[in-house]
Amino acid sequence: MAWSINKSILVPYDFSDHCMTAVDRALEIADTPSQVHVLHVLPTFVPLAPEGFPVEAIDDRVRLDAAHKALDEEFAESKYAGVSKEILIGDPAAITAERATAIEADLIVLPSHGRSGFTRLMLGSVAEQIVRHAQVPVLVVKIKAPHR
Repeated sequence: MAWSINKSILVPYDFSDHCMTAVDRALEIADTPSQVHVLHVLPTFVPLAPEGFPVEAIDDRVRLDAAHKALDEEFAESKYAGVSKEILIGDPAAITAERATAIEADLIVLPSHGRSGFTRLMLGSVAEQIVRHAQVPVLVVKIKAPHR
């Protein structure tokens, strides 16, 4: 079965090598790089220092500007020209599922970090949450762990 990608492919991106692998896979599937939409979701920031005092020097605008700069650096290579990049704030799984619907994506491509057991229980699985809540097909790219 061949996929027909008419609109876009959404790739949630957390600056890990695993996510870059997912972006590269999305580029392989897409007809053009302009169909690939990279989404980085910043977690909601609670502006309190460890002592409980407000931190006024860091706000969402500063965080968004830094994230935009970092994304531009990550995707500076010519093969990523045309890839759409977006940064939002909130819960990564919920925002990803909502954004896929909003942009009418044909597909979400995301990596599986391969966590299991206690680590998965404690960290949760963003990939699993996206699969459960997305209204569009999700391709989970299995990332093989290096052999030791």
